[in-house]
Amino acid sequence: MYPGDLYYSESHQWARVEEGMATVGVSHYAQDQLGDIVYVELPRPDEDARRGEPLGSVESVKAVADVSSPVSGRVVEANTTLDDEPEKINQDCYGAGWLAKIDMSDPAEVRSLMNAQEYVQFIQRLSEETGG
Repeated sequence: MYPGDLYYSESHQWARVEEGMATVGVSHYAQDQLGDIVYVELPRPDEDARRGEPLGSVESVKAVADVSSPVSGRVVEANTTLDDEPEKINQDCYGAGWLAKIDMSDPAEVRSLMNAQEYVQFIQRLSEETGG
């Protein structure tokens, strides 16, 4: 459910890092909490992405949530398939449901993110704190 080759943020985004490029999306936990996603606002290529700042948003039948960038850099590609098929995030959040690809300005930032095991522990603590 939480692939071991990804890095995770406390705001429930993930990053798959390959050769200085980060493919980012929302975690299974986030899409599960949101419910059926009906609209996605994507960043535009060449936009700056700053770690911890909004990169876009996802709208579900329950709520609208900002998607914060887990890394800083320049957006090189957005997953425009989601314009017509936002449900891909619910169906395959780590594959076809990715949001953007970012050319990282500081690859060392991933060290501040959690690995899969740390992320699972983080969401377990969240669940305990909220009684869920």
